[in-house]
Amino acid sequence: MRAMIFDGESPILREDEMPDPTPGPGQMLIDIHACGVCRTDLHLVDGELDHPKRPVIPGHEIVGIVAELGAGVTGFAVGDRVGVPWVGRTCAHCRYCLSARENLCDDASFTGYTIDGGYAERTVADSRYCFHLPAQYSDIEAAPLLCAGLIGYRALSMAGEAARIGIYGFGAAAHIVAQVAHHQRRTVYAFTRPGDHAAQRLALRLNAAWAGSSNEAPPDELDAALLFAPVGSLVPQALQAVAKGGVVVCGGIHMSDIPSFPYSFLWGERRVVSVANLTRNDGLAFMRIASETRLALQTTTYALTDANRALGDLRDGRVTGAAVLAVTHA
Repeated sequence: MRAMIFDGESPILREDEMPDPTPGPGQMLIDIHACGVCRTDLHLVDGELDHPKRPVIPGHEIVGIVAELGAGVTGFAVGDRVGVPWVGRTCAHCRYCLSARENLCDDASFTGYTIDGGYAERTVADSRYCFHLPAQYSDIEAAPLLCAGLIGYRALSMAGEAARIGIYGFGAAAHIVAQVAHHQRRTVYAFTRPGDHAAQRLALRLNAAWAGSSNEAPPDELDAALLFAPVGSLVPQALQAVAKGGVVVCGGIHMSDIPSFPYSFLWGERRVVSVANLTRNDGLAFMRIASETRLALQTTTYALTDANRALGDLRDGRVTGAAVLAVTHA
């Protein structure tokens, strides 16, 4: 199979041919049709994540067709379309796994980071952590649901019943969660990079009540702020935008350092929390929502062999919505 490989020596992925993987017990062999390009992939190749598998095939927003079942797989059949997310395996016996917090498992494996992912023609995945996908989305559209959608949904869930939601960094996750929030009758305020008028226009098309630059104040006090931009300086800024009792939810796996700020920004029972990975229950709940309402997925498509260009465009802020690799088979 063809694959794009990160060897840890350079941020440039190399194209190579590898033997097709073989599914073990509980695993499925999947012919990949699409794989989203996530900011976490960018953090991986830029050396901002510790202890990746080397070499590793990146990619954790995988959409494909089941080609072969390993022993003991239930709930899936050859020919099914499936999605493979970031969390690839958990231990199932630690205190986090036993208390419905498997997203915090200390012995978890992660797709495209500690186990091979989806920048390839095929992969194997633990069937227990895969999802059936809503039929109304194409393969390209479905790919961002597997991380941008899932993490966005978990971040929104951590905002509780907040009615006025500010979203900082209007990229792949934000453009999905904004639609979920609107579906739940919340009001969305979108914050983009200064001068990113394309993202602001997208936010307004997706029913945001207001869209502006991340250095602007919103027209109303927020009940919660969701941060998808990995910029630590946005945390004190968001704290000033939320009302007393509000929460700032940091949705990225990596963020630059948070600068010091006056205690008055936090006072009034404001909170800062982080989102770590996801649980399978998050995935099932979000896929139900994605089935109930037709989300408009804004995507830019690249060939598998153009993965480096996709990562470069993401790094430089040239992607509106989500970048997705289209995987064709000879």
